[in-house]
Amino acid sequence: MSSSRSPHLLRWLGALLVLYLAYPVGAFVVRVVGGHNEGWKVPGLWSALRVSVEGATISALIGVLLGLPLAYLLARHRGWLSSLVGVIVQLPLAVPPLISGILLIYIVGPYTFLGRLSGQRLTETMYGVVISQTFVSLPFLVVIARSAFRSVDPALDDVAATLGHGPLGRFARVDVPAASDGIRAGLVLMWLRAFGEYGTTVVLAYHPYSLPVYVDNLFSSAPLSQAEAPTVLAFGVAVLAIAVGSTRWTRRLRRHQVAEPLAPTATVPTAVGFDIATAAGAFTLKVSHPASVHHLAIVGPSGSGKSMTLRALAGLLGPGAGTVSYGGVDVTPIVPERRRVGYVPQGLGLLPGQTVWQQATFGVHADPARAAWWLQTLHLEGLTDRYPDELSGGQRQRVSLARALASGPDVVLLDEPFSALDAPVRDELRRELRRLQREAGLSTVLVTHDPEEAALLADEVMILSDGRMLQSGRVTDVYRRPASPEVARLLGIGNICEGVASGDGSVLAGSVSVATRAELPAGTRVFWSVPLERVTVVQPAADTATPPARPPGPAGPGTVYPAVVTDIVDLGTTVELTVSLDGGPELRSRTSDPVVTAEGETCLVRIDPDAVVVWTT
Repeated sequence: MSSSRSPHLLRWLGALLVLYLAYPVGAFVVRVVGGHNEGWKVPGLWSALRVSVEGATISALIGVLLGLPLAYLLARHRGWLSSLVGVIVQLPLAVPPLISGILLIYIVGPYTFLGRLSGQRLTETMYGVVISQTFVSLPFLVVIARSAFRSVDPALDDVAATLGHGPLGRFARVDVPAASDGIRAGLVLMWLRAFGEYGTTVVLAYHPYSLPVYVDNLFSSAPLSQAEAPTVLAFGVAVLAIAVGSTRWTRRLRRHQVAEPLAPTATVPTAVGFDIATAAGAFTLKVSHPASVHHLAIVGPSGSGKSMTLRALAGLLGPGAGTVSYGGVDVTPIVPERRRVGYVPQGLGLLPGQTVWQQATFGVHADPARAAWWLQTLHLEGLTDRYPDELSGGQRQRVSLARALASGPDVVLLDEPFSALDAPVRDELRRELRRLQREAGLSTVLVTHDPEEAALLADEVMILSDGRMLQSGRVTDVYRRPASPEVARLLGIGNICEGVASGDGSVLAGSVSVATRAELPAGTRVFWSVPLERVTVVQPAADTATPPARPPGPAGPGTVYPAVVTDIVDLGTTVELTVSLDGGPELRSRTSDPVVTAEGETCLVRIDPDAVVVWTT
């Protein structure tokens, strides 16, 4: 079947389903319009409607009080117990309603313990109606709300915890609003299911009549036409409930009374130290770092444990993840909401349905005056009434940062804060953060995969891979002397080549002897590297036919080698040249003023031995 015919088939199938569902309703409407509107004065109609509406409403309230917390727990916890509870909750959906009524008789019937304890008031009473309606309808709310809670970004809970909100506050102020669409749909379905329940109710509470029981009695003992009135009422109530449940209240922008900006007081820089050993499934993380500087960057590939480390520092993995200290104070046993950290997750974690001002002042310890100052400092003062979906990526990033800073944190934890931004916006925000580090004394731990970002915003850098630390130290030391080829690759250092030590401080790469400062025994197999910026194309060779092995180049440190240009890439502000050493490997060079302009040209390449890093294999 061609793809062009598929939409037409889907339309026909959809139309058939709509016809199947709508035809009985339409036929009934025609019958009512053309009939005599009988049944409106039959005794018991309005009391039956009241019983069904009251019972369904009370059941829905029970669902809110008991079902929502249960759905939340089932969404947040996985395991055999959660699975077992989930099966038990869904059983009423699979069991016929009459069977459900019999099950309830065994639990709350007149001769059971609960029945005798209640004075036999749990059957044939309004209590029985509510019990039966709740039993068969509650699974609708729990199942749908559980799915809605599972779809909530976990970063929202993490952010709320670091902003001082405890578990109950996070549930009420973060998770319920974020899952509100699903919760509303679940409540509507639960109410409708309770309103229309017959089988369980007729077994457990035949009296007082609910509307379905009333219609059944009427249908059995009176003309069919007298059932028209309760059927019209049932349809009307159902349509009203669906309409109310489907309505999303239009949010109204309101002008917030923004406090007068007040600059935060100068803070004492806080160094973060940690010794973390934890696991998530088959992945294990084991890293440590002394509390030595207050600007630390953690660099590594995706899946290396960077974000997990940051969450451990925030206390989000619990005290069992390892020891953490802020400024020499052990904060390991302190829960996240009391650690006074500012946390900016990778997804930013902005709360849906809250304005910029509400986001900035969401923290328990947020100071409105300080929040106003940070919004002003981050150029957001004119956006306080906007919602997240009305902001650009850079503006959302600023809001997330302002919210983290408004509570006066001791440490700010940043997880890939600029990765999703366009290059100009990313560069602007990096510079903004660097300025705040210097002027406001911000202590930061930055997670990034960008070596340039790490060098710009940190004094020390830690390199992670597969849950293990490969190297850490001052930015200058690590970047100039990476401990291994893997570290060099993660730092974006190019020109990593293989070779063999010659024993005289040089490395033989192919037939080229590259001068280095490494003193290794002859024959030792090595990797070596030289930064792109330290590979200099100095001049075209004068005699390309018989180039000397090591010709004298222009004045300057290093040794020059004959080479051929194999590729030229204009990057706008710089030019990247790929050159092939005569008899040796290809190297890349980056310069703003190239001396060669065409591929295939011969040239001389200068390499400073001090810039060559050598690793043994």
